[in-house]
Amino acid sequence: MNISIIVPCEEEGIEKLREDFLPVVCELALSEPVEVIFVDDGSKDKTWDLLIQTFGKLERQSGLTFKFEHHPVNRGLGAAIRTGLAASGGDVVVTTDSDGTYRFTSIPTLLRYLKPGVDIVTASPYHPEGAVVGVPGYRLLLSQGASLLYRLILAGLGMNVHTYTALYRAYRRPVVDSVKFESNGFLAGTELMVKAMLMGYRVAEYPTVLYSRQHGISKAKLARIVRAHLSFQWKVLLHRLGVRPLVERQSYVAAVNARQAETSACTQP
Repeated sequence: MNISIIVPCEEEGIEKLREDFLPVVCELALSEPVEVIFVDDGSKDKTWDLLIQTFGKLERQSGLTFKFEHHPVNRGLGAAIRTGLAASGGDVVVTTDSDGTYRFTSIPTLLRYLKPGVDIVTASPYHPEGAVVGVPGYRLLLSQGASLLYRLILAGLGMNVHTYTALYRAYRRPVVDSVKFESNGFLAGTELMVKAMLMGYRVAEYPTVLYSRQHGISKAKLARIVRAHLSFQWKVLLHRLGVRPLVERQSYVAAVNARQAETSACTQP
């Protein structure tokens, strides 16, 4: 399988990407083609220059390619993810933070959870077998609270997901191609996964550890993020009640059929 890895970048995380992320993708590329897509979301610091200096001049390894995407102005995390997805060509697409809050060494394990019949794997520190280390209590409370509300609203879909707010995920190509999300902010990853679930795509959790940031300061505006989640949760609830559709029925049927066909192909002797 071809793998695309999308990394929205910040200046503070580039050294960690070189030290911890690069060896992982080099190892992956020994067995399957890997493309890494770095996205600079209009940073006013040295992010772009450091990306090119660090990764643009590396000796090329067979099976490993780097792409660099740049926004002229800051548009938000969701816009950066959308740009990365549009530039990706892999059968499987991984999205991850640049600051290593989820360890880069766990990428191969994340991919192993993408078994036949599974369309998305999400990192899940709030799973009973997951854990959180060093994250401020107020951020943890907000994130866990949002995930709990999504879990309640989406009860009955048969997936019982514990964590809805992680960016660290693996998606199969049909999900990336068919699920459209509108948010340009931190809601984007949640919106993408929730809409995929409503369309019939299947989500599995990878119980893992979420660590606190080691470098820099989060650019997340908590009040804005809370409002965005509450607004989206209301839309999801209306969809579940049959009042106002959030995804098209046609898309749902297509997603279910695609997943069933893939599962059947994977289980053929």
